Amino acid sequence: MMQTSSVSRRVLLGASAAALGAQAQAPSANRYVRFQVGSKIAYGILNGETIRELPGSYLKFDKPKGATYPLSKVTLLVPVEPPKILAVGLNYKSHLGARKPPENPELFFKPITCLQDPGSDIVIPKDSKNTHYEGELVIVIGKKLRHGNREQAKEAIFGITCGNDVSERDWQNGANKDLQWWRAKGSDTFGPVGPWVVRGLDYGNLLLQTRLNGEVVQKQNTSDLLFDCPTMVEFASRYVTLTPGDLIFTGTPQTTRKMNRGDKVEVDIEGIGVLKNNVV
Repeated sequence: MMQTSSVSRRVLLGASAAALGAQAQAPSANRYVRFQVGSKIAYGILNGETIRELPGSYLKFDKPKGATYPLSKVTLLVPVEPPKILAVGLNYKSHLGARKPPENPELFFKPITCLQDPGSDIVIPKDSKNTHYEGELVIVIGKKLRHGNREQAKEAIFGITCGNDVSERDWQNGANKDLQWWRAKGSDTFGPVGPWVVRGLDYGNLLLQTRLNGEVVQKQNTSDLLFDCPTMVEFASRYVTLTPGDLIFTGTPQTTRKMNRGDKVEVDIEGIGVLKNNVV
């Protein structure tokens, strides 16, 4: 993955932690991270500004093993290593425009190679002319699920995080669009996720905001999703077995616009935190 310097990324992420607010710090909500310190990569639980290291992925272990690290001294990574990434399109009425609402969640795949760390750069391909942000709530699957019902789908959701479903509109919908969205939504760095995974929040009622260079360009509550999180998970499991660590991008609201090299984009979801990435 393309990366900024560790120092600059720690500055970005330290600011994200300060911006969480009281709701995200509630005792019922736990924050889980994947991080690097020196050459070591590990998982941990974030309490305030301190990370308590886990013996492995938080999807398997919930008891820290003793080592602690200040948040300001580590580099945060994509908070999970997903076997696969699904994404849902056309999931807010405000994003549909004149289009007819879908009857079922409109799912597509993003490759795992599109993932980018919080604080690292979104790299616009040289021949791209129309690359947009898409701020989204992202589901993290915690249990294997096949042909699940609604209650099983709820139980399969481990937690949530912030994501940016970066999209090249000309490659997606233009005159010379591709047969599939393999590069429109799957180019390297087109899937920033983080800064951490939160467990214990009401993901059906969170304010989502996207900022471009400090300007709020998307603002909507996740209660406005056409298909809520359990519905998306239940529907996907009818056809694709969901496994621990899988990610599901849940859709973006309202309209989007082009990002330019030198921009800074932030996806801010109430109770989770702020995913920040520079555009190069």
